[in-house]
Amino acid sequence: MTKLLQTIEPILWRDERLHLLDQRVLPHKENWLEFHDSDAVAEAIKTMVVRGAPAIGVTAAYGVVLAAREAWFSAGENWQEAINPPLKRLAASRPTAVNLSWAIDRMKTASASLSKYESPEPALLTFAQQIHQEDVKANRTMGQYGADLLDNDSIVLTHCNAGALATAGFGTALGVIRQGFIDGKIEHVYVDETRPWLQGSRLTAWELMQEGIPMTLQADVAAGALMASGQLDWVIVGADRIASNGDTANKIGTYSLAVLAKYHGVKLMVVAPTTTIDWSIDNGSQIPIEQRTGSEVSEIDGRPIAPSEVHVSNPAFDVTPAELIDAIVTESGVVRSPSKENMKQLKSEEEK
Repeated sequence: MTKLLQTIEPILWRDERLHLLDQRVLPHKENWLEFHDSDAVAEAIKTMVVRGAPAIGVTAAYGVVLAAREAWFSAGENWQEAINPPLKRLAASRPTAVNLSWAIDRMKTASASLSKYESPEPALLTFAQQIHQEDVKANRTMGQYGADLLDNDSIVLTHCNAGALATAGFGTALGVIRQGFIDGKIEHVYVDETRPWLQGSRLTAWELMQEGIPMTLQADVAAGALMASGQLDWVIVGADRIASNGDTANKIGTYSLAVLAKYHGVKLMVVAPTTTIDWSIDNGSQIPIEQRTGSEVSEIDGRPIAPSEVHVSNPAFDVTPAELIDAIVTESGVVRSPSKENMKQLKSEEEK
């Protein structure tokens, strides 16, 4: 058994402040930012200081703690009203990741039971820390469930970054890869660069190299050739929102991988906590898709790579239909061949 290094923790609460590892400057610089107010946290989520659905949810929970502190100092016993505008700004920071709204709603429910005559910060901090700890525990559980699906010496491909950096620690898709490597199930990992933000080359490659997991970085467009070579066993990815029928929104390019995988007989695993499942929507057509600024595509590090004034489409996510997915792995269990009925069984297990 291989002993791995302790995984990265990108979110810390220390000295009454939120500390985030700035993922925009990795891997060349490890820069921690401190946050004292909720609006700054919302901007950090929007500008991708922190990214990945579970990490966004945990960060938002701490953002609510800061919002409660501000509301108490500004409005006293009327803090429960004063907290609403900053929470709306937090909720609007990124629309696709359902973990964001889930965490804020959970914190709002907790705040409703608190006295209006004393500071809500201590109690809400306890709730936020609980969400944080639950995420790490869920990741490790998912890691084992997913690893158990792999054959020995598997070769896998992952897209974007669904590792410790995208969560409170350990990771979802990379949690499976970490655990699979520990268990001797994974021989090699291929990493898509993941345009336009290059989360694969900047973040996933860095994480895997930190822990000595054998990996190869490739251009996104090389995935089809890799599958055609017959080397690949699984595509393992995370998710930002899963509909109640199993349709899954993930980083743009995941749908293309799913189609290629189906054609080449490569299995596709989606790994995400149950908080990423939006039981209120029937299918993926109801998932809002974030459109980001065109400069992310037309520029690299602020340098133009396309003609000026070019029209750019820059959706941050696409939706993979459930029928292209072999397994959805959650901390509550595994859904094989996801469908409306199979997802209902998972919901029943979750509610027990």
